[in-house]
Amino acid sequence: MLRNLLDQAAVTAQATAAVARSGLLGPTNPAALAKGAVAVQRRGPIAGAAVAAGLRWGERPALIDELGTLSATDVDRRSNAIANAWRADGIRPGDGIAILCRNHRGFLDATYAAAKLGLRAVYMNTEFAGPQIRDVCERERVSVLVFDEEYDDRAPDFADHHYRAWTDSGEPGGAEATLEDLIRRGDPEEPPVPSEPPTIVMLTSGTTGTPKGAPRQEVGPVNAVGALLDRIPFRVKETTYIAPPMFHALGFANLTIALTLGCTIVTRRRFAPEDFLAGLAEHRATAAIVVPAMLQRVLDLGRDKISEYDTSALRIFLCGGAQLPGAIATEVLDTFGDVLYVIYGSTEVAYATITTPADHRVAPATVGRPALGARVRLFDAGGREVPQGETGRIFVSNGVEFSGYTDGNSKEVIDGVMSTGDVGHFDEEGRLYIDGRDDDMIVSGGENVFPQEVEELLMKRQDLVDVAVIGVPDEEFGARLCAFVVAAEGAEPTEEEIKAYVKENLARYKVPRDVVFLDDLPRNATGKILKRKLAERVAS
Repeated sequence: MLRNLLDQAAVTAQATAAVARSGLLGPTNPAALAKGAVAVQRRGPIAGAAVAAGLRWGERPALIDELGTLSATDVDRRSNAIANAWRADGIRPGDGIAILCRNHRGFLDATYAAAKLGLRAVYMNTEFAGPQIRDVCERERVSVLVFDEEYDDRAPDFADHHYRAWTDSGEPGGAEATLEDLIRRGDPEEPPVPSEPPTIVMLTSGTTGTPKGAPRQEVGPVNAVGALLDRIPFRVKETTYIAPPMFHALGFANLTIALTLGCTIVTRRRFAPEDFLAGLAEHRATAAIVVPAMLQRVLDLGRDKISEYDTSALRIFLCGGAQLPGAIATEVLDTFGDVLYVIYGSTEVAYATITTPADHRVAPATVGRPALGARVRLFDAGGREVPQGETGRIFVSNGVEFSGYTDGNSKEVIDGVMSTGDVGHFDEEGRLYIDGRDDDMIVSGGENVFPQEVEELLMKRQDLVDVAVIGVPDEEFGARLCAFVVAAEGAEPTEEEIKAYVKENLARYKVPRDVVFLDDLPRNATGKILKRKLAERVAS
C-alpha cells in the first residue's frame, strides 16, 4: 500500500512538472486562476474547463471554424446561454443527449452546455446510417438530440427535444430551434451547478459490428493531462489544428487540452488535404491532430505540392486512432522534420503508450513506451505474462479506463489491467509494437499469422498507397490471407509481384493467397479500415 501511494505521488509530481513546462502554471491573474480552479472542482473538468478558459484567456481566440472566430469568453457564455435555455425547456440533469455534429462551434456549444447542465452526453459517429442512429439513441435512452442540418433525414423522431447545431439556411427546419436561437434567448450567465455530475459516452468505432457505448465519469485532469504533456510538448497560447472528428476520443481529448492551454483551435467540418495544409500555413499552427489516413492523404500530394505551403511553425503532428504504418512514419519525418508523435490507446482504456520523433527514427512502426502513470502488460491466452519480445494480448491500466459498456458487458481484466483488444510485443528498449487485433489472428495450415505484419511490409512498396490484409476461410488450410491493395497513381503492380515480394521477406505461410486491387479501402469517419466490409466482399 505504501509503495503504491509513493508511486502515485511520484506520478502526480511528474505530471505537475509537465503541466508547469507547458506554461499553464505561469504568471496570470491570481483571482482568475483561483476562480477557474473552483469551477473545475465544482463542475468537473469539462464544464469547468470552459468556465476556467473564459476567466483566464478572456478575449483570446479559442476557435476558428468556417463561420469565423470565437474567443474563450464566447465559448463559455454561449454554452451558458444554451444550458439555461435547455433548463427553461424542461431538460434536467441526468437526461440523455445525443450530439450528432461535425467539427464546428456547435459541437463545443452542445458539449459544454450539456456538461454544465449535468446531462449524459452520447457522441454519435457522423457516418452512422439512420438505423444505427436510432439503435444507439434507443439503447442510450436519449431524450435530446442535437444534430447538423445534413442529418435531417437520419435524425430519429422519438426524442423529446430536437435542436439544429449547423444549418446553412439559418432555419430550425423540423427541429424546435437552432443552437443560435437558444444563444439569443438564453441567459449567458453561469447556470446553477447541476444536482447530478455530467457523464460522457464515447462509442467504439464499430469496425466489426454495432458500436458499443463506453461511458466514463469525468476524472481529475492533472495526471491525465500531465501524462500527455510529459511526452508531447504542447505549450500555452499556441495554435492547434484538430482534423479528426471531435466525437472521437482523440479529437475530444485534444479539444479539452487546447482549450485549457489557451490555444487557438482551428478546425473544419470536412478534411481535405490541401485545405488542411493551407490552414496550417494561414494560422501558423504549431500542432496538428490527425489520424493515419489523413497523413497518408497529405503525403499522397507529393513533396512538391506540400512545399507550396509554409508549415515551418509546426512542432507537433500528433497521430492516433488507428495503426500508423512505419513507412508513413518515416515519410512524415523526412517531409516535415522531427515532429511526429503517436498515441496508442482505445476508447475503453484511453491512453497507453506515446512515441516521440526519436522513437520513429530508430523504430518507425513502434507505438512507443508506456505513458506516464500507465501500466502496459502482455498476456498469453491462458492469462500468463509473456516474456519480452514475444507477442501477447495488450492490457493497460492508467486510472482513467472505463468501468464497462452501457449494455452491461466489459473488457477482460487481469491483475488490475484491462484488455485493449490488441496483441503486440515489446522490444529490448521497452517500445511497444502492435501486431494486430486479438481477433485478427488466423491459423493457416497450423501456423499463427497476424495480418498487421504483412500490411507493414506491403506499405513499404512505393507502388502501393493503401493496404489491408484479412483472413478468409480456406478448405485446405482452414484460413488464408487475402490482401486488398490500392496502387499508387500511374503504378501497375501485379498480383504475382506482390506475392513474390512477401515471399522474399516473410515466411512462406504469410504470403497472401489472393490479392485484390481496389480504388480505395472502406474506412469509418476516424480513418479505421472496415475489414468486415472487405470480408463481406470476399464472401459475396
